[in-house]
Amino acid sequence: MTPVWRDFSASTLVAGFVAVLVGFTSSAAIVFSAAQALGANPAQTVSWMWALGLGMGLSSLGLSLWYRQPVLTAWSTPGAAVLAVSQGVTLPEATGAFMVCALLIMLAGYSGWFERLMSKIPMALASALLAGVLARFALDAVGAVAHAPVLVIAMTLAYLLGRRWWPRWSVPVVLMVGMAVAAAQGQLHLSSVDGSWGVPVWVSPTWSWVAMVSVALPLFVVTMASQNLPGVAAQRASGYNTPVSPVVGATGLASFLLAPFGGYALNLAAITAAICMGKEAHLDPARRYTASVFAGLLYIALGLAAGTIVSLMGAFPRALVLAVAGLALLGTMTAGLTAAVKDEQHREAAVLTFLVTLSGVTLAGVGSAFWGVVVGGLAQWLWTRRH
Repeated sequence: MTPVWRDFSASTLVAGFVAVLVGFTSSAAIVFSAAQALGANPAQTVSWMWALGLGMGLSSLGLSLWYRQPVLTAWSTPGAAVLAVSQGVTLPEATGAFMVCALLIMLAGYSGWFERLMSKIPMALASALLAGVLARFALDAVGAVAHAPVLVIAMTLAYLLGRRWWPRWSVPVVLMVGMAVAAAQGQLHLSSVDGSWGVPVWVSPTWSWVAMVSVALPLFVVTMASQNLPGVAAQRASGYNTPVSPVVGATGLASFLLAPFGGYALNLAAITAAICMGKEAHLDPARRYTASVFAGLLYIALGLAAGTIVSLMGAFPRALVLAVAGLALLGTMTAGLTAAVKDEQHREAAVLTFLVTLSGVTLAGVGSAFWGVVVGGLAQWLWTRRH
């Protein structure tokens, strides 16, 4: 077996960095809002970032090295949105709900029922699901032109030239051009970063039926349907057959251990994982796991230095993050669309899955990724029975 250090390359390091950049900046504000909604004080909010950073980092690092495949985990963004609108639940009660949710994730993973469910979803629908999730980032990148035209256009030109002359390095070039233009425009505020270590704060859990119904169950549903489901789809669409049951179970175990410190829910990543699983990370699929390994190391570092996260994430303009995410995911989205419509038997159902997922609609607190699979799967079942 090749030593891990030989599998690293500049492109996998950049892919790991971009994945972490996108993962933190795209939804950190929602996590802060969730902590504040539950009454967390500043020290407890920093502890949340400490727990989530270490949880994502250690699980991504360990699972990627164990399977030699790009396995990237993330915090549950829709779960944070659920927490942000919770009312009448104290932080200790929410902590107890976090632990119950983690036990349910472990049960879903280690029992194998979630993997059996995923095995019944056709590859065309899984690819359409992935494309629909990623297309939202591409649209956001286009929309960013209205707010920062010079920055986004310069990054787009860098991407086009990069794809023509140096395809392996197109994303790193886009990132460097974006940072250079942002710095020239005075939008890159690295000097404002205030470094401080993260300190864990223990919150003793209490048990409340209200918290179980209003926090634990919704958090479990949205994490499995809106996060783990597209996370597995992203792996399958990229050609990786990482065992689902032990990986999902491991995220539940990590969530259980870190829940008293603010690690409310960890799950498989989809968008950021796609960055690590695409051709831009490395031409050799067998070496792309080092991108998620490096991302895991960065997550650990950010968790240990959780006090710096707010100021560090604020140093990058939002338009830069949107543009680099959209451009970095363009190749993976294209591959997903190609696989989705390749088979005529599944084509229409796959298009329905793509459109519903892209819509961003939320019903009963569950995101469009879940409903995309439901609509596409139902259409495929009905049309198969008809024929």
